[in-house]
Amino acid sequence: MTTGHGANGPLAGIRVVDMSRLAPGPYATMLLADMGAQVTVVGGGRAGTQLDAVARGKQFIALDLKSDDGRDALHRLVARADVFVESFRPGVADKLGAGYAQLRAVRPDLVYCSLTGYGQTGPLSSAAGHDINYIALTGVLGAMGPAGAPPALPLNLVADFAGGSLLAASAITAALYERSQSGDGQYLDVAMIDGVRSMMAMHYEMWGTSAAPGQGTGMMSGAAPFYRCYATSDGRFVAVGALEPQFFAALWRTLGLGEPPAQYPRSQWPAIEEALDAAFRTRTRDEWAELFHGTDACVTPVLAPDEVAAQPHLHHRHGGGFTDTVPPVPRMSRTPARAAATDRADHTVAVLQELGLSAEQIVRAHDSSTPEGLTGWPDM
Repeated sequence: MTTGHGANGPLAGIRVVDMSRLAPGPYATMLLADMGAQVTVVGGGRAGTQLDAVARGKQFIALDLKSDDGRDALHRLVARADVFVESFRPGVADKLGAGYAQLRAVRPDLVYCSLTGYGQTGPLSSAAGHDINYIALTGVLGAMGPAGAPPALPLNLVADFAGGSLLAASAITAALYERSQSGDGQYLDVAMIDGVRSMMAMHYEMWGTSAAPGQGTGMMSGAAPFYRCYATSDGRFVAVGALEPQFFAALWRTLGLGEPPAQYPRSQWPAIEEALDAAFRTRTRDEWAELFHGTDACVTPVLAPDEVAAQPHLHHRHGGGFTDTVPPVPRMSRTPARAAATDRADHTVAVLQELGLSAEQIVRAHDSSTPEGLTGWPDM
């Protein structure tokens, strides 16, 4: 099996078999691939495939898991692997010959990760869902957006990627470390609702207090005039995060508004908002960015996604090569992560030959059909 890039990353030598689809599982395994793991994606069947944005550094094969040869090929692949990742609804992997008990029989120390929205147990475990549903159920969505209006959607970052992908990658690396001590693998039930609920640790505690009385009325909801976005003269926006008194004072003085008023009495907030709104409308977004550069006012321009790569600080951190993809993170001094190329070619024949299957077995194991379901974003 080939690697996505060199063998110097912190996970060099770790082999991952990935049967997840779309984005949350594939982003988790992309992070592992960036860290040097060998990731082989097993496609085939009707369940769609991985999005190109999270496919780098992996090799792709397609197996017919309804055939004996396809299942045999999967089991041979897993016998050489350290980690297995799947994102099916509970019970589906077992029907494909890829359940935990089935794969543990061929690799006893396997770290097996099931990444789902609702988890493996409970009344909703088999229900369909997406990011919007998971953040709705965990109280995240009900805390977002202005008071008296429908909740605002934070893209699909919170549940899919933070509560799902990042938690899965963290759980897998933790389980690999534990295995290095005990010699045993284990099963990881990674649920996006669990990840999101954990991320709400501070906000559950704040909810219903003066800091977060309700939707759209809390310190970090946009209600506080010193923690929100303001329109500029060119119709764009700046973000203000001047929560602490010293930052608020720097904000007020840099705007040329004189001595700052008392910041925290809510009775002052309408007047503060009016003054800040009027001030920010007098210059363009980029003029404000230049003026506030080097101050401790916590003011930054609100960038569109296609502006990010050229932003000077981000360019300094990662260079200019990440205009349509993301850089590998985090930065590590001795075993850095690397972003390998994306190769969507079908490597089934080469991989199965390496596993010792005959030409006839490869023909029977290989699924060359076109995947159904979502494989990319539709034109609208």
